[in-house]
Formats: sequence, structure tokens, C-alpha cells
Amino acid sequence: MSGASVVIVAGGRGERLGSPKQFLPLGGIPLLLWSIRNLGSHFGVGEIVVVLPAAVAAEPPDWLKAESDRFCIGGETRRESAGSGVQLVDPGAELILIHDAARPFVSIDVIDRVVEAASQVGAALPVLPVVDTIKREEDGMIMETLERSGLGRAQTPQAFKAGLIRELHAGASERGSTASDDAALCELEGHPVAAVAGDPWNLKITTPADLALAEWLVDSGRAIVPRPRSESGDPV
Repeated sequence: MSGASVVIVAGGRGERLGSPKQFLPLGGIPLLLWSIRNLGSHFGVGEIVVVLPAAVAAEPPDWLKAESDRFCIGGETRRESAGSGVQLVDPGAELILIHDAARPFVSIDVIDRVVEAASQVGAALPVLPVVDTIKREEDGMIMETLERSGLGRAQTPQAFKAGLIRELHAGASERGSTASDDAALCELEGHPVAAVAGDPWNLKITTPADLALAEWLVDSGRAIVPRPRSESGDPV
């Protein structure tokens, strides 16, 4: 298979929301299905691999079987879960995109940017500039003000040449690495990572307030429920 494969990391327990957030309803469909459909609508994506909690992987719901190509069980850490998905990707994939299921509103433009940059550099991720003043605190007291120029907030999907990210995750498994995202594996090995423009609406659902904002975006019509993969056709 040529083109890009997508790994959607959806193995979390959702402790801050009281239940696995990736299966909470948003606009009438599970949160996870937003990511599957939005990424699957991109013309360059050939397959969707979803990393799941063990209980869900044992008995996946019908909607998941219908709209994903493969699924596997996640690990104890995000790094392990992403690595499990990477191992399952089609050997013929040229690029692998790794995305957090908790980011339902990923756009075609962001996917375009990371795919193009990763094709040239080998690795890429979307980044938003830090606009707030950043303080370092300790024991409830402010210790210093940090320089924010040059800082950015990382988003997903992060894109990589397939051979590179397979090798990096294999090495991370041997070392027991707990890197917080996949680009960090490149950084640890000195491999360049391109930064492309992120999207403020590509928000991550972590807290009840995040979910409320996502629901408002859908209810207000600012975020449109994506069509099933079988109906996607050309990217929208």
C-alpha cells in the first residue's frame, strides 16, 4: 500500500472525565468517530488503525468495525499504545500519522501541512504559539517568569516517514521510554522535526470544560458532524 496510514490512539481510561472520553457522544456520534471520519476523508489516507482499551478491543462496537480498518490493544503508557498501533500498520505505508482520539476537530488543512512537511523532512507536527505569560510555580508560589518566544503547544496528528517511526518506537520499547509524544522520540535521537501551523479549533478534550466547548461548537454549527467514511468521497 502506498500513501499514509493513520494510527488513532484511543486507549485511555478518561480519568478526568469519569469515563473513557473517546466513547462519549458528541453531535450524536462517539468522539472517536470524529477523528476516524475526519482523517479518513483525506485523499492521501489509506487505512485507519485504532488503539483501544483491552475490553473494547475484545468486543468492538459495530460502528468501529465498520469505519476502521484494524484495531489493537493499547499499553500502559501513551508511548506504548502508539507503538502498538505503529507495529500494526501496513508494511507498504509511506507515511504514518499518529493522532490523539481526544482531538475530534482535526481539519484537512492541518493534515495537508503535516503530510507535506513529513514527506520532505521525515517528521512533522502542528504547533500553536504560546500567547499567555508563562510562570514557573513551586509549592503554590511563583518562582519566575519564563521567556515564551520560541515556545509552542504541540498538537496531533504528527506525521512521520514510516520506516523512521517504526525504528524509533522499536528502540523506545527496548529502552522503556515514556516519551509524552511521538515527535519527542525524534528529538531524543537528534532527528529533525518540522513545525507547521496548528489550528486553534483542533482542541484536545481533557476536562468537562473542554467537552462543553466541543458541544457548543457542534450545537452552534461551527463544527459539522463528519460523514461516514463510505460517503466521504473527496476531502471537504
